[in-house]
Amino acid sequence: MLSYHNPTAEERGDQMDNNMIYILFICIIVPMLLMLPLLTGKSRLMMGYMLIGVFACLFAAGVNGYIRSFMGEELYYVTTNLTPMTEEIIKALPILYYAFVFEANKKKLIPLAFAVGVGFAVLENMIILMQNIPTVSIVWAVVRGFASGLMHGICTAFVGYGISFIKTRKKLFVCGTFALLTLSITYHSVFNTLVQSETYKYWGFVLPLSTYIPFVIYIVTTGKLKNTDGGEK
Repeated sequence: MLSYHNPTAEERGDQMDNNMIYILFICIIVPMLLMLPLLTGKSRLMMGYMLIGVFACLFAAGVNGYIRSFMGEELYYVTTNLTPMTEEIIKALPILYYAFVFEANKKKLIPLAFAVGVGFAVLENMIILMQNIPTVSIVWAVVRGFASGLMHGICTAFVGYGISFIKTRKKLFVCGTFALLTLSITYHSVFNTLVQSETYKYWGFVLPLSTYIPFVIYIVTTGKLKNTDGGEK
């Protein structure tokens, strides 16, 4: 039986946060969905996986909120120990699905994995922005965009790159998948720990860039993701 009660200030704040998450989600997802019919081939696939990343963030927000309320832990503990696990597992699922249902070609898996991470970061950054409006600035936006955006993309790209190898090696499937998830979770956890530290937070902001730049240079110079088919598919 439902009963009415006057919500506390904390409950009203939680309700406002939940409503705002759905509002932000709708504002982001609708234009992207409307764009899909106008795209073809790889462009549509990339946009589709960015959409999946946004959905993954919404789902992860619900899971993380439930875990925090269930365990009653403080925010720092949750963000450094629990959310990296839930978020990286959720982000990895669509990449694992694509690899095992369609193909495990790294030329497709790496961009798709990165797209999932970027889509996830878009909604996450908007949520954090709304929760910290009085303290945010343009500098905050630039740092957050490069740091968190790259971190989520890199972590999921780890999984995409690794899956392209273990997919063809059945004996490595279980331990290999576990190792890839462990790598992405550890990287995510280290990032969250550093950026929340007063002493080492700048190292946390630099960490994703220091990983991304060498990786892009390697990809560009070796042509690992170059389309050899002569056109878009």
